[in-house]
Amino acid sequence: MRYQAHRFSVAPMMDWTDRHCRVFHRGLTKRALLYTEMVTADAVIRGDRQRLLGFSPIEHPIALQLGGSNPAKLAEAASIGAELGYDEINLNIGCPSDRVQEGRFGACLMAEPELVAACVSAMRASQPVPVTVKCRIGIDDQDAEADLQRFVDVVAATGVSTFIVHARKAWLKGLSPKENREIPPLDYQRVYRLKARHPELTIVINGGIETLDEASSHLEHVDGVMLGRAAYQNPFILADVDSRIFGENAAPASRGEALAELIPYAERHIQNGGRLSNITKHILGIYHGQPRGRAFRRLLSERVTDPSATVDVLRDAIALAEHGLGREEQSDAA
Repeated sequence: MRYQAHRFSVAPMMDWTDRHCRVFHRGLTKRALLYTEMVTADAVIRGDRQRLLGFSPIEHPIALQLGGSNPAKLAEAASIGAELGYDEINLNIGCPSDRVQEGRFGACLMAEPELVAACVSAMRASQPVPVTVKCRIGIDDQDAEADLQRFVDVVAATGVSTFIVHARKAWLKGLSPKENREIPPLDYQRVYRLKARHPELTIVINGGIETLDEASSHLEHVDGVMLGRAAYQNPFILADVDSRIFGENAAPASRGEALAELIPYAERHIQNGGRLSNITKHILGIYHGQPRGRAFRRLLSERVTDPSATVDVLRDAIALAEHGLGREEQSDAA
């Protein structure tokens, strides 16, 4: 089964794509596929599932990203994810961090396509939800295009039909995770050629994509685009996704409307013992490049540090950004 949602998705990112971030993003785009942060199979099986895996119905379509290399554990974790209502289970074969490598999962598994195949085969057999794979174009000295081709061939033979490909190699030694997102050169053409060789597969491209113009250009060659940090630094880019990428006719929400939709959610979160800052850290960039954008961020950053902060802080920040409270100079723009 192919999701049209794969045409555009927001990348999973540790410490960012939590349930609050996803609710915020969903207020901007109804059609994009959203992902959880990566959760290890062991954590899913043994951990606090409500804290790690809980999500709101409005977040659909939503995919659970798992990390691991033990087929039986991944199968159990995938089954739990399906029972909780996730629309897709994704296996992370792209993370290059040392901690992930020590656990024998993430990008290092690109060197073991047969093990990956065993993992996704077990995951597919354990539950009915589609299983997908997120990978790199290669690792370390594994630079021949034939290596990526063999990896995809072996894994696709299990019945997996969707691959999200970060168009950079990962250097497992010598580069930090941050450097691995920036230093290895992007090779979009390699992903395009992968799609050309596999028209039967859904190929989604990821890495370095910053605008919807760029996304539209990639969609001439592949089935989908995954946007990463641009969606966090300038989240309002998501407001045009439904019309530009999915062809919807409905007018996008304004910044103020998207934030106003978040107020009832924030109220419930606080009533349940949460803090306003859990939510507002994800919205700081929504007025990126706009007059009073810096003042908006400053007001939130200063006032949400109080553990007793209420949604009135968010209301005040919206009023400041949308209408101005006092005179804000143009130089105070983001």
